[in-house]
Amino acid sequence: MIPNKHILIVDDVVDNIQVVMNILQEDNYEFSFADNGNKALSILEDENTDFDLILLDIMMPGMDGYSLCKQLKTSPRWQDVPVIFLTARVDVESISKGFEVGCVDYITKPFHANEILARVKNHILLYRAKTFLKQQNIDLETKANYAQIRLLTELEDNQKEMITMLTEVLESTSDETGKHVVRMAETSRLLATYYPSLNEDDAEIIFHAAPMHDIGKITVPPEILHKPGRYTEDEFEIMKHHTSNAYELLCKSQRKYMKAAAIIAYEHHEKWNGTGYPRGLKGTDIHIYGRIVALADVFDALTHHRRYKEAWTIEDAVDYIKDHRGSQFDPELVDIFLEHLDEFIAIEEI
Repeated sequence: MIPNKHILIVDDVVDNIQVVMNILQEDNYEFSFADNGNKALSILEDENTDFDLILLDIMMPGMDGYSLCKQLKTSPRWQDVPVIFLTARVDVESISKGFEVGCVDYITKPFHANEILARVKNHILLYRAKTFLKQQNIDLETKANYAQIRLLTELEDNQKEMITMLTEVLESTSDETGKHVVRMAETSRLLATYYPSLNEDDAEIIFHAAPMHDIGKITVPPEILHKPGRYTEDEFEIMKHHTSNAYELLCKSQRKYMKAAAIIAYEHHEKWNGTGYPRGLKGTDIHIYGRIVALADVFDALTHHRRYKEAWTIEDAVDYIKDHRGSQFDPELVDIFLEHLDEFIAIEEI
């Protein structure tokens, strides 16, 4: 039986706590609350209470939200529990500081019911998924061969189900459809199939892991994620965090699909010439999974309508890939793409 979801709300204004509880009651959450940081720590020290999420005010007398969050992230028991800041401060500096001390998101005051419901639901789902994955990292070496194979198959099926769940969370917050994920995964598998040093297992892994490439965008503030125009420099810096945020979520798993997804999410914005992000990796220092998904994702994005752009023609998209051979994309992958172009175009018609 899955336990009820338990939320800790910390705010020095009791009315704010009541408003949040009233909004969230329709989803049957359990609540604890505190009006300052020290009371919150006392509640968290109770060994019989576990929390799925902490909603934390920033500006409080005594211990402010930044300090409390930073302290929580040093505790083995609470370091993985997601913290969402409740704040009226929406400047980039305050938001960036929140991410630096360990928060996963923020909700602005005055509160909007739909925003609170959606963000709380998404982050609790992600936290429970992460907890589930950690629990699956059990030692198989002492099992009999048959039992190992059977259990491994079950774990891989669980990983695939978890990837589907997390991908649905991403789709609910973006303008990308499930068809984008399907096309991009198929294109990635086809590139892997023709890449000389990869085998069928690699192609299968990348097919299931590729849909997780942008899962980190769930941590990007919606007003930045859905901004219709160009990003400012500060906004783009926040956007780039989606790669490392996703890696932090996924890297603790030792299972092959999640390990691959962590690599892909981390490196699919790197560029062959070293001008990409988040680490400026160059050439073959970028994992082949990241290089493959980088090409597949760009080709599909160019050839389909997005909120901020019209769809390009196939010809223009292919020319873009050609023009960026050896700068943005792995030259060998571009050659494979061009050699089997009809097959890749057929995927884009799905």
